[in-house]
Amino acid sequence: MLATLLLTVIILVISLILLSVKILFKKNGQFPNTHVSGNKALMDKGITCAQSQHAEQVVRKNLYDRLKEI
Repeated sequence: MLATLLLTVIILVISLILLSVKILFKKNGQFPNTHVSGNKALMDKGITCAQSQHAEQVVRKNLYDRLKEI
């Protein structure tokens, strides 16, 4: 039981170190932007994330609200 736990912790530590090599050893290293808004191909097609679309819809006023202001 203890050997399995120790082996698991060692594997996790090695995995974290290997995943962070680019960040630790590269000057100004940082994680890549995997968000939808960080993808140039999707931006060219006008595709945004659901949160951005919702924020745009909240800002827009419908016809009823525009007429009510007049």
